[in-house]
Amino acid sequence: MNRFDSSALGLIATLLLSATLSQAEKTLEVIAFGSCLQEKRPQPIWESVIAAKPDLFVLLGDNIYGDTRDMAKLKAKWHVFEEKPGFRKLRENCRILGIWDDHDYGENDAGIEYPKKIESQQIFLDFLGEPKDSIRRKTPGTYDAVTIGPKGKRVQFILLDTRYFRTALKRAPKREKGKGPYGPDESDKAEVLGETQWRWLEKTLREPAEVRIIASSIQVVSTTHGWETWGNFPKERGRFLELLKKTKANGVIILSGDRHSAEISKLNGALPYPIFDVTSSAMNQTQKPGKEENPHRVSDRYFRENFGVLKINWSKPKTRVTMEIRDLVGKVVRTAQVDLP
Repeated sequence: MNRFDSSALGLIATLLLSATLSQAEKTLEVIAFGSCLQEKRPQPIWESVIAAKPDLFVLLGDNIYGDTRDMAKLKAKWHVFEEKPGFRKLRENCRILGIWDDHDYGENDAGIEYPKKIESQQIFLDFLGEPKDSIRRKTPGTYDAVTIGPKGKRVQFILLDTRYFRTALKRAPKREKGKGPYGPDESDKAEVLGETQWRWLEKTLREPAEVRIIASSIQVVSTTHGWETWGNFPKERGRFLELLKKTKANGVIILSGDRHSAEISKLNGALPYPIFDVTSSAMNQTQKPGKEENPHRVSDRYFRENFGVLKINWSKPKTRVTMEIRDLVGKVVRTAQVDLP
């Protein structure tokens, strides 16, 4: 290699490092998110997402409907999604973070028992553009954390894996009208995150940040609908809330998907401040309106195509976060606001 080649490579490396550092120090003001994208269907909602001018987008799971043990088919479905014009355009303009749920993991309602989870993880990380030498390639599960922003305006994204280690769901003894088939599993062996991920989560929650966005593919606050929720694992949910209290985690907002409807839930009393769980689902599917119990719901559910937006106002004495559910054309249809301690 001649001197010119060495100098050129050095310059490129410096520029890439500078760009990475610059991105890490960027102040985030608009964060968009969503879930449940049927890759075979049109995805016109991306135009409204792009129009919202997000600094970052979080994919919350069911990003494709893989539902297979054939890894060639799963990989092909990821390729169909990443070639969608709207998604490609968004990816060119803002950073993408992501978690998976059951359908992109590989099977409906699947957990630790899914036999292709190791292979599926590598395909998912390929889609995210994770480097081949990344520690995420060698660690079971896809959980990760990223902190962006300068001191005083740091946003920590905690990306949970609620699939890889989750034990089997327990069927309710009797299915109630208007509810799903599952019920709470009080067993000490019932798990969502697994011990390694729990230890990592405690360490991560102790890291400095002003706002903490916890991405969970399934709902944390809403617990009684009988479909997938942390409420099916009451001891794990209790452990999660106790960990937030133990670590004195400030500025927590939960993002979730999965439900094919959108809602904002608010839990009082667990922390010195209310915990909001903002559920955005689905981005290109709809659900027939129906009643569903959720005593923590703010306003009512939204059943048409939607995505979510968090707007962070750093100029207030306390950081103010406005949570929005937006429809197919970008109109705000549900909203709530919190001043974080």
